[in-house]
Amino acid sequence: SRNLLLLLLLLLLLLLCPNGTRQRLPQTIIIGVRKGGTRALIEMLSLHGDVVAARNEVHFFDWESNFERGLSWYVSQMPLSLPGQLTVEKTPAYFTCSQVPQRLHRMDPNVKLLLILRDPTERVLSDYTQVFYNRLQKHKQYHPIESVLLKDGEMNLDYKALNRSLYYLHMQNWLQYFPLGHIHIVDGDRLIEDPFPEMKKVEKFLGLSPQINASNFYFNKTKGFYCLRDHGRERCLHSSKGRAHPEVSRPLLDQLYSFFHEPNRKFFQLVGRTFNWNDTTRFQKYHQ
Repeated sequence: SRNLLLLLLLLLLLLLCPNGTRQRLPQTIIIGVRKGGTRALIEMLSLHGDVVAARNEVHFFDWESNFERGLSWYVSQMPLSLPGQLTVEKTPAYFTCSQVPQRLHRMDPNVKLLLILRDPTERVLSDYTQVFYNRLQKHKQYHPIESVLLKDGEMNLDYKALNRSLYYLHMQNWLQYFPLGHIHIVDGDRLIEDPFPEMKKVEKFLGLSPQINASNFYFNKTKGFYCLRDHGRERCLHSSKGRAHPEVSRPLLDQLYSFFHEPNRKFFQLVGRTFNWNDTTRFQKYHQ
């Protein structure tokens, strides 16, 4: 009777999952960073026919309540995929959560990691902007950016948004568990300005066949950023993306860039690569 039950279960799986489709552990995870462009990255990656992506941020490795549910629950959050397809999930909080690298390594030491970063100053401003609009929509009180960034005239290290932009601190933790060759850093600023070259690098890192083309992207003048074109369908990111930042005084902006100069240098040294950060001329729109 036990063999019969197993046979029935197998037949049920075949009916529910034709052609070998089933939910699988992700072979690729977008680990961060918050407000770095993770949504744009996963949407662009999903243009590839061999990629299937989890619909929501899973928060398995950073939320204790989810982690305690075990890997079977984690798999249940993944989309159905065919053999040979790449399953991807993204949770931007993973990068800055200290226990995630070890937990992820235990699951799969060979998983390929995508980390998308923007200029740290730009990321801090985007982080503040998201909280600012959320509180505004809920008719809650919000604090001016100067009051959260500064404490007694110095950078407020208790401000979480500031800590999230200290990339080298978090990267050091990841490199204790994963070699640099397992982590591809996507230049989030370049992805916004010209997405196609960045996505070709992602395809190559993941070992995907070259399917994403320049024709998949078009610049939407109304929105001010690139949108996607897939088999004749055009779609843009949510209206919450690309929102105008609050104006920042020139002295405060200069102070931010000065603060990040040394952390950025340490990060460049750590990853053996430089980025076009600390360039105050790029963000004139934030100056008063």
